[in-house]
Amino acid sequence: MSLKENKMGVMPVGRLLLTMALPMALSMLVQALYNVVDSAFVSRISDTNNDALTAVGLAFPVQNIMIGLATGIAVGVNALLSRALGERDQKRVNCAALNGVLLAACGTALAALFGVFCARPFMQSMSQNPEVIRYGVDYIRVITLASFGIFGEVLFERLLQSTGRTAYTLVTQGTGAIINIILDPILIFGLFGLPRMEVMGAAVATVIGQIVAFALAIVLNLKKNPDVQLRFRGFRPSGSVIGKILGIGVPSTVMIAISSLMYYLFNLVLGRFNAVEFGLGETGTTVFGVYYKLQSFIFMPIFGINNALLAICAYNYGARQPKRITGTIRCGVLAASTLMLLGLAVFELIPGKLLGFFNADEAMLRVGVPALRIMATHFLLAGASVIFSGAFQGLGKSIYSMYVSLARQLIVLIPVAFLLSMQGNIDLVWLSFPIAEAASLTLSALLLGRLNRKMIRPLGNLGSLEKTAENPLANPAET
Repeated sequence: MSLKENKMGVMPVGRLLLTMALPMALSMLVQALYNVVDSAFVSRISDTNNDALTAVGLAFPVQNIMIGLATGIAVGVNALLSRALGERDQKRVNCAALNGVLLAACGTALAALFGVFCARPFMQSMSQNPEVIRYGVDYIRVITLASFGIFGEVLFERLLQSTGRTAYTLVTQGTGAIINIILDPILIFGLFGLPRMEVMGAAVATVIGQIVAFALAIVLNLKKNPDVQLRFRGFRPSGSVIGKILGIGVPSTVMIAISSLMYYLFNLVLGRFNAVEFGLGETGTTVFGVYYKLQSFIFMPIFGINNALLAICAYNYGARQPKRITGTIRCGVLAASTLMLLGLAVFELIPGKLLGFFNADEAMLRVGVPALRIMATHFLLAGASVIFSGAFQGLGKSIYSMYVSLARQLIVLIPVAFLLSMQGNIDLVWLSFPIAEAASLTLSALLLGRLNRKMIRPLGNLGSLEKTAENPLANPAET
C-alpha cells in the first residue's frame, strides 16, 4: 500500500520547519513553565525547612532517566517511521509504530520494578535525613508505578510529529500541563476538602497530567492520523525493527543520562566553595539549579525546532531529496541562533530580575548575576549544536549526538570546571560552559561534514529527477 505525498516532501522547507516546529516549541514552553510552578509549590510545603524541595531534587535523576528512555524509544520510532513515509511504505510505517508501543510497555515495566525495589536504597544513598528519604521514596514510587503515562504520551506524540501533525502535540502537552498546574496546589495542600498529600500530591498531579495527555494522544492518532494504522490483530514483534529502534534511540537515552551525571558532578565541583573560607555556603549550587530552570525557557523552543527538523530530514532522506535536507538544516540553524540571541540578551540585561522570581537574597544575587551572564554566553553556539544533533538523529546517526554530548559534558565541561575551581574564584567555574560549547560545536560541524559527504551528497539528484519527470514544470527553488 502506498502513501499520498506528505507535506514534508513538497512544502518549501522554511515554511515547513516553521509550521511543524511552532506547536512543538509552544508545548515545550508550557512544560518548562509547569516544571517551575511545580517546584514553587513544593518549596512552600514547609516554612522551616527545604526537605520537600530537596527530596524532589534528589529524585530528579530517576525522573530524567525515565523520560530519557521514553524519548529514546520515541526518537527511534520517529526516525524509522518518517523514513518509511518518505519511501511510501505503509507496512513498514505500521510495523515501526506497533513495535514502538511494545518497547514503551517494556520501559513501563522496568520503571515500575525500580520504584518497588530500588526507590528507598536510591534515596538512602544520597541522604541521611529520614524526612527527605520519606518524601523522595513517595515521589519516586508514584512516578514509576504510573510511568505508562509518560511512556505512552511521549511515543504517541512522536507518532503525530512523524507525520507532520505537530499542532496536535500542543493540545496534548498543553492539556496535561494545565491539569498538572491546577491539581498541584489542590493535592499538595489538601484544598477543597481533599487530604493534604504534600510531595506525594505533586507526584500524583504530575502522573494524572501525563495519563490524560497520553489518552488524548491516542484519540488524536486514531482520529486525525491516517498515515499510521495501529492495528494489533496479527501483530508479531520484529527483532530487526526493535533492534533498529534501539540502535537509533539508545544514544538519545544515553545523552539524557550523561546530562544527569553532568548535573551531579558539576554540583560536586561547586561544593568546593561551600567551605567556610569562601563564605558562600550552598549558594553556588542553588544558583546552578535556578539557572537550569531558567535556561529551559530558552532551550525548549530550540528542542521544538530540533524535533521538527528530525522528522523532515528523515522523510527527505527516504525520499532521496538531498537539497531539502541541507536546506532544512540551514533554516534550523538560522532560527535557533536567532532565538538564542534573544535569550542571551535577556540573561545579560536583566539577570537580577530573573533571579528575583526565585526570591533571591543578597548572597544569591551576588553570585547569581555574574553566573547567569557568563553561562549565557554559550547560548549562541548551543543553537547550532542542537540543530546538528537533530540532523544526526534524522539521518539515523544518533550515535554522533551521543559522542558530542559525551565530549561536551563529561570530557570537556567537568574537567575544565574542576581545574577552574582550583583558582578559588567561583566566577571562573561558569566559564566551563562556553568553553565546552565551543568544543561541542566544532565536533558537531566536523561530524555533519562527514555525513554530508557520506550520506547526503550520494543521494544525488535521483529524487529531483523523479519529481521533474512527474511534473516538468516544477520549480526547483520550491524544493
